[in-house]
Order: sequence, then structure tokens, then C-alpha cells
Amino acid sequence: MVLKEYFSQIKEYLDGLTRNGLSGYIITYLIIGIPLYIGAYSINPKINILRNLGVSHNPTKPFMLALLFALPMFLGGLVFFGFNREVSIPGLIAGTIVIGFVEELFFRGFLFGQLFKYTRLGFIPSIIIGAVIFAMGHLYQSQDVLELIGIFSITFMGAILFAWLYVEWNYNLWLPIFLHSLMNLAWHLFEMDETALGGMLPNVFRGLTIALAIVFTIVYKKRRNKGLMITKGNLMTKAV
Repeated sequence: MVLKEYFSQIKEYLDGLTRNGLSGYIITYLIIGIPLYIGAYSINPKINILRNLGVSHNPTKPFMLALLFALPMFLGGLVFFGFNREVSIPGLIAGTIVIGFVEELFFRGFLFGQLFKYTRLGFIPSIIIGAVIFAMGHLYQSQDVLELIGIFSITFMGAILFAWLYVEWNYNLWLPIFLHSLMNLAWHLFEMDETALGGMLPNVFRGLTIALAIVFTIVYKKRRNKGLMITKGNLMTKAV
């Protein structure tokens, strides 16, 4: 709540300064991220900060993979849902590209990534802190208790998926960034639902996207004789 208030104050000031809500939104996130950049550099100053956070890779292949994984949501949206006529270009950019990049950089690249790579914590304990904060950040979408539980569960599982993909694709943060952005794009572009929870049919397509991402990753690595990086041996603890 404190961070949200801090964010709102900075954005309100920048909106007045730039006279552009989208610009103020982006600059606010850049300012909020300053401690993150300093922290990532301080943890391991010998490693390039972009590499440390997972964004030094070529983004082309991750984008193509994310587009493939997100196809069920886009095809489902085209067939079963109409286009959202209330969506605006600035709102679409903010809710897809900006949010996808920022949330993955903050929660997966930094919070999860630094813990999992540089401590003895395994996958599950490394992901819990960031996943809980990530999920709580979406609770503003409803006041209904049951719906809040559903939103928390969906976003928590999303955090686990993105962290798993981040590790399995050699700490390439572009894949979760693009997949997160494209899934958000489908959600905003079509009239699926106003919250992260959604109804049964939208969640079927979201589930197909998740399943495709997981199955493709496993099969891809198996065919190339590459073992999974997340195993029983590093779920809870691991060697540094």
C-alpha cells in the first residue's frame, strides 16, 4: 500500500509535468526501479547488469515462442469474444508492453532471479516472496472475497509459470516478458473479463496457453538431450 501511494504521487506529478499519462506512467516505473538497478549491480558487480537481469539475450526467438504459446488466447478471443471497443492505444500499451516488461523485470529478473541464482534457496522459497507481492498487486480488481481468492490464485500461478520459463530458457527474461505482455494483450483486446480471474471460457484458453508453454518447453529440451533445470533436487534448497 505504501509503494502504491508512492507510485501514485510520483505519477500524478509527472502527468502534470509531461502532460501525457503514458509517458508519466513509464517514467514513474523507471524511477521506482532505481533501487532495483542498484541492487542488481551490487549483488554481482562483475556481471553485466543486463545479463544479470536476463535481458542481454537476443529477443527475436523469445518473441516467436511467446507468440506461439499465446495463440490459443488470441484464436479463442477472435472466435468467441468481440473486440473491446473501450480500449485505448495508450491504455493498451500501458497494460501490455509496459506492465509485462516492468513486472517481469522486477519480480522475475530481480526478486526471484537474484535469490535463486545467488543463494542456497531452491525454486519454491525463491519464488514465494515475489509471487505473493505479484499476486497482491492485482487484488485491487475486486472487493468480493471469493473473487479475490481466485485472482490471487491465478496471478500466483502465473508468477510460478513465468519464473519456471525464465529458468528453463537459460535465464532469458524476454520469454516471460513477451508471453506476459501477449497474454495481457489478448485479455485487453477482447471482451474476456474486467479482472485477472475471468470466466470459465477465457480461462480454458488461458489454460491452453499455459499448457502449450510447459509441454513445448519440456519436449524441446528432451529432443535436444537437455535436462530440466528445475528438479526435485533444487525445489527447496540448492548448492550455490
